[in-house]
Amino acid sequence: MPIKPLIYLYWYLQLLQHMKKSLLSVCLLSFFCNLFAQRNYYFSNTTSAEGLGTKDRPYQSLQKLSRILFKPGDTVFFNGGDIFSGNILLSKMNGTKNRPIVFTSSQNGIASIHAGNNEALLINNASNFKIINLNFLGAGRKTGNTTNGIKIVNCTDCFLQTLDISGFQKAGLLLYNCVNTKAEGILAHDNGACGILVEGDYKKRISNNIQIVNCRADNNPGDPTNFNNHSGNGILAGNCKNVLIEYCTATNNGWDMPRIGNGPVGIWAYEADSVTIQYCIAYKNKTAKGASDGGGFDLDGGVTNSVIQYCLSYQNWGSGYGIYQYYSASNWFNNTVRYCISINDGTVTHRASSMLIWNGNNADTSFHHFYAYNNFFYNDAHYTFGFDPLSSHNNFYFLNNIFIAADTSDISMNLNSSKSDTYLGNVWMKKSGGFSQDGFTDIAKWAAASGHEQLSGKLTGTVLQKKIFDIPAQIEITLPYLLSSNPLLQSLCNDTLNNKGINIKKILGIDAGEKDFFGIPMSTGNEFEPGICIQR
Repeated sequence: MPIKPLIYLYWYLQLLQHMKKSLLSVCLLSFFCNLFAQRNYYFSNTTSAEGLGTKDRPYQSLQKLSRILFKPGDTVFFNGGDIFSGNILLSKMNGTKNRPIVFTSSQNGIASIHAGNNEALLINNASNFKIINLNFLGAGRKTGNTTNGIKIVNCTDCFLQTLDISGFQKAGLLLYNCVNTKAEGILAHDNGACGILVEGDYKKRISNNIQIVNCRADNNPGDPTNFNNHSGNGILAGNCKNVLIEYCTATNNGWDMPRIGNGPVGIWAYEADSVTIQYCIAYKNKTAKGASDGGGFDLDGGVTNSVIQYCLSYQNWGSGYGIYQYYSASNWFNNTVRYCISINDGTVTHRASSMLIWNGNNADTSFHHFYAYNNFFYNDAHYTFGFDPLSSHNNFYFLNNIFIAADTSDISMNLNSSKSDTYLGNVWMKKSGGFSQDGFTDIAKWAAASGHEQLSGKLTGTVLQKKIFDIPAQIEITLPYLLSSNPLLQSLCNDTLNNKGINIKKILGIDAGEKDFFGIPMSTGNEFEPGICIQR
């Protein structure tokens, strides 16, 4: 055979092989581009027929969501102003930190999901997703619905923002065994068991690094089917750790709990570690008539290393700040309430006041090391704080607080419940001035008899003999971001109270923080310091 044809045949075969490789490369490139491509899916119920999920031909049915294999960066747009009937059930979808999967309304309004008797949104075993700018409605806690509104289970790196959730029998928003999750701008109202609930497997505290910010829990009256435990809470964190609740409000919750017994609270935690509740307002919360609680804030059974600070509680049926330990709870210790205000709390519930301490376990070894300092507690109906007859405890510290009680009452109830407690630098007075505690009207004689308010032989407590505050019977303070500039609250920073407390860091080694309730830096060099604020 001549040599040239052989050469031509060789080069032809080489060219063919190259073309095959190029074609394969193109196919592979196209496959991976499609695999990782970001897509937008559109839903609208104003179209005449079911579309393909595009902007021009949107889906109508929420059922289509469960058939989508979501990829990082995908976004689902619900047509603003539309009302979608049904439920969204999703699992095992995973975005990335830089390319989360997003569910939101389109720009022309807010879409609503009407869930009827079931959950509006259930997401399980997913990560890196966002739920933004949507409304979720149930059939009503007494008119058919038996579930939570939004239920996020075993998920990580979640972000929920600007959601309105109402009409569900259980919680409006439930975060269960979630990690690295933030809920911001949530309005949870007219639900049953709870407005916003952080939960997890009992005592395992898998739920971790949760932030509840700028949220409202309003008018969540109670679960009509729960006859065995509390319901009607505002914001509750349990079986969790590293939780931040800030700039939130809770009001008018708990009034329809269908039982007599332990009750709901506005904002609180139990079986939790390292919870911070700050810059929040809990007001006018309630409980069932004849039941317990209905208070503002609460560090309850099994809470450790947690703090409530820079918060306002007023006109709650129960105590403004509950310090509780129930039977069977884990040990309770190293918790703090500081730079907080209570005004006329405990309006209905038996023994309630600005602060109530109770131990249902009644074992002091499980309930110890609590710090209450630089707080302002005011009550013009009865005492300002007290200990329940069941309140066995050890090493509670009350420092630099302002306690103002009714003219007809002792300032504290059952104060001498533990000899290990420390009282130093507090202002004790009745509304119109003067002192009354344990049969004494002279604070110096009471201090000598009780051993309280004495440091190195010096009296540290203060009594003012005249009325220095004129607080209205009804107040309406509802904006957490404006707490420090509220004129009524600023009036509590009375010049006559300055330099009445002790330097708790210098004397007791307690770090009092950098600022007071009003954001003013705290003095650290003087022996004496004030209550909730320093001289302006």
